[in-house]
Amino acid sequence: APGAMSGSGSEEPQPSQAAEDPQQEAEQDWAAAKAFYDNVVTQRVRPPKPQNAITVAVSSRALFNLVEEQKIYEEYGLEKYVEYQQNNENVILKPGPAFYFVKALEHVNARLLELYPDDEERFDIVLMTNNHAQVGVRLINSINHYGLTIERFCMTGGESPIGYLTAYLTNLYLSADSDKVQEAIEAGIASATMFTANKDVVYSDTQLRVAFDGDAVIFSDESEQIYKEQGLDRFFEHEQLNENKPLAQGPLKGFLEDLGKLQKKFYARNERLNCPIRTYLVTARSAASSGARVLKTLRSWGLEIDEALFLAGAPKGPILVKIRPHVFFDDQMYHIEGAQKLGTTAAHVPYGIAQKYRKS
Repeated sequence: APGAMSGSGSEEPQPSQAAEDPQQEAEQDWAAAKAFYDNVVTQRVRPPKPQNAITVAVSSRALFNLVEEQKIYEEYGLEKYVEYQQNNENVILKPGPAFYFVKALEHVNARLLELYPDDEERFDIVLMTNNHAQVGVRLINSINHYGLTIERFCMTGGESPIGYLTAYLTNLYLSADSDKVQEAIEAGIASATMFTANKDVVYSDTQLRVAFDGDAVIFSDESEQIYKEQGLDRFFEHEQLNENKPLAQGPLKGFLEDLGKLQKKFYARNERLNCPIRTYLVTARSAASSGARVLKTLRSWGLEIDEALFLAGAPKGPILVKIRPHVFFDDQMYHIEGAQKLGTTAAHVPYGIAQKYRKS
C-alpha cells in the first residue's frame, strides 16, 4: 500500500502540470497582449470624461468640405451618395469651415497636457454627424490623415443629434445645417451654423482666437429688441438708464466662460503672456453711449475678454481681417456675410429678435 501511494504520488503531478501549462501560457499571452495594448494606448491621450471636458461637437460638413458630396446627395439621393463615399473612401477630404478651429483647440489641449498631465479639463472634440455608418471609413481616413484627435463619433443615420448632444454634455455644437443648429439652440445647447470664408486666410497655429458679437450671442437680445422696435435713440437712452443692471446671458456666454476657465489655468502657471487662447468682443455698439453696460456685465460675471472692439455701427469685416479669428460668432446674417467676403470663417447663432426680422 505504501508503494502504491508513492507510485501514484510520482505519476499524478505530470497530468496536472500538463493541464496547467496551456492555462499559464494563455495567461502569459494575455498579459503580454495587455502590456502591448496599454503601451499603444498610452501613446494616444485618452478622451476625457464628458463631465470634466469642454465638449465641442462638430458635424462632418463643418469639419470637412463636403460641398460636392452634398450635391450628389441632393440630386441623386442617399444610396448614390453612400456609394460615392465608399468608392472614394481613400480620397482625403479637404478642410471645412470648422477645421482650423478644431486644430487650434487641439493645440490648446497639447499645451494644457504639458502643464497639467493628469487634468481632464480640456477640449474633447466629438464628430456629430447624421451620416450613415458606411461613410465612416472615409471620415476616419481623413481625420487620421490630418492627425486630428477625434475619438468619439456619433453617426446618427439621418436621425436628430439633439439627444446625443445632451448625453455628451455638449458645450458647443457647430454644424453646416441651420435646421439642426436651430433645434439645438431651442434645446438650450450653444450652437452655430458654420460658413466658409470666401478667401484663404493664414490662421495662427499657436493661439486659438475666438471673436464674439455681444447682443444675442454673449448677452440676451433684450437691448437689441429695443433697438429693432424703438430705434437707436431709445436704445442709447435705455442702455444709459440701465448701465449698472447686468444684461441677461445669451446662448454663447457659457462657451466664453469655458474659454476663460482654461485661460486661468495658463495664468496660474505664469503663462499669461504666452496664453494660447485669446477672446474678442466685436460689437456694433458705440463705446461712449452703450459700451459701459457691456463691460460692467462681463465684470459682474467675473469674465475677462482680451479685446473689446466697439465699432459704433461700422462694418465688422475689416476689423476681423486684422484679428484673423478661427471663428466669429454673430446673430445677424448681414455681419456674417460681410465677414465671409473679407476672409473670416463666421458662425451664425440663430437666436433672438434678429431672426424674426431676417425671416420677414
